[in-house]
Amino acid sequence: MNILQEFDTIAAIATPLGTGGVGVIRISGGRSFEITDKIFSKHNLEAGRIYHGWISDAEKKVDEVLVLPFKSPHSYTGEDVIEIHCHGGVNVVKNILSLVLKNGARTAERGEFTKRAFLNKKMDLSQAEAVADLIHAKTKSFALQSAKNLSGVLRDKITEIRGGIFDTLSKIIAGIDFPEDVLEPEYSYLIESFEKSLADIDRILSCAKSSNILRQGIKVAIVGRPNVGKSSLFNTLLNTNRAIVTDIAGTTRDVIKETLDMDVAVTLIDTAGIRDTDDVGKVEEIGIEYSKQSAHEADLIVFVYDASVGMTEEDKEIYALVKHKPHLKIVNKCDLIENRTEGEFYISTATGEGIDELKEQIKNKVCDFSLEDTEYITNERQVDCLEKCRESLTNALNAAKAGELQDLISIDLKSALLFLDEITGEVITDEILNNIFDHFCIGK
Repeated sequence: MNILQEFDTIAAIATPLGTGGVGVIRISGGRSFEITDKIFSKHNLEAGRIYHGWISDAEKKVDEVLVLPFKSPHSYTGEDVIEIHCHGGVNVVKNILSLVLKNGARTAERGEFTKRAFLNKKMDLSQAEAVADLIHAKTKSFALQSAKNLSGVLRDKITEIRGGIFDTLSKIIAGIDFPEDVLEPEYSYLIESFEKSLADIDRILSCAKSSNILRQGIKVAIVGRPNVGKSSLFNTLLNTNRAIVTDIAGTTRDVIKETLDMDVAVTLIDTAGIRDTDDVGKVEEIGIEYSKQSAHEADLIVFVYDASVGMTEEDKEIYALVKHKPHLKIVNKCDLIENRTEGEFYISTATGEGIDELKEQIKNKVCDFSLEDTEYITNERQVDCLEKCRESLTNALNAAKAGELQDLISIDLKSALLFLDEITGEVITDEILNNIFDHFCIGK
C-alpha cells in the first residue's frame, strides 16, 4: 500500500456473505459522510446517533437500513466511519457496496480497517493480531484467551517489562554522560533488574506451547485393523453419524476429518482399517496408505482393537507402527465380554461406556497444561521477538556479573528494547506489517 492509498476512503462488507438477518457494510476515511449523504435518505448525520432510512441509487430504492456514524477519532479505525446495517442477503450487501464504491470509495484490502486502527494509535500491534485470533478462533477457550490480548493484557505486560529495562538503561546513560553529577548504578542493582525482567519474559514464554496448541489445535487419528469399531468411535465422539458403519471389512476407504471443541480444537481423523494389502482392492489399498500417513502426521493416536476377539497378531503389528508416538490404547466392544484385563482402557461405542473418560484422556494426553494457566497468548512472531530480547538481556546480565563496562552493557539493553518494540509495533518494518494484515479477512 502506498502513502496515497492510506488516505483513501475504503469500504467493504464486514459480515460473512450468506443469507442472514443483517449484513454490515463498513466505510472508513475522510469521505465517509460525503459518500453516505449521496445514497442515504437522511442527511447531516451526527455521530452517536442511529439513523433509519433507505439506501437509494438515484430514484431506485435498494434497501431499508440502519446507519451508524462515527466521527474521528472516536471510531474503530480512528477515522470517520459509517456502518450501514442492511438485510443480510448476498445480493443486498453487494448492491450497497457497489453503490458506495461508485460514489467515491475503494475496496478495502485485507485487514486494512484494523491496520488503520493500528496506524492511528487506536490499538498496538499485539492487539491488532488479537483481532485476527479472535475472528479465526476455533474454540470457545481460544476466543476467550484472544479477547484478553485484545483488552491489552500482553501489551500491558510488555510495557511493564520495557519500562523496567528503559529505567535501568536511563540510569546507566546518566552515569556515563554526567559522571560528575550522577554515579553509575551498582552492579548488584543491574543484576537484580535484569533477573526480574528475564523472569517476566520467561513467564510469557512458558505459555508459548499452550498458545500454539490453542491456536492450531491437535490432530487425533483413530487407527486399527478393519471392523474394530473405528468409525463407530468416530461417530460417537462427534455425536453424529458422519462415517458409514457396517460389519463389512474395508467399509472406510478414505480419511474422514471433523473438528471437535474440547477446549482445544481437535481434528478427529477416521482412517481406513490397516491390513495386508495383498487381499484388498486398489481403492482400499490407497485408503490404507492414507491411514499410515495420517497416523504419521497426527499429534495423538487412538489405537483401537476388538475386545471380543482380543489382541491379534495383526493388531500387534499395527500397534508397533504407532506406539512410538503419543497414543491411547483402547479396547472397544467391552459390552461383548465378561472378563477384563487389568490396566486396559475399555469402551463400548454401543453403550457409551468409557466415552466421556476417553474424551478427558485425549485432552490430558496432549494438553499437558491447564488452560486456566495460559496467562498470555502469543504467536510465532511475538515469541521470536521475546526470545531475541531474552538473549540480549542474558548477555547484559552476564556482563554485569563480570563487572564489564556499563557502556557496553547499554548496547545489549538498547537491543532488548528494540525487540520489545517490535511486539507492540513501536518499531516495525513495512514488510512485517503487511505480512501480518495480509492474513486478515477483507472487511476487518
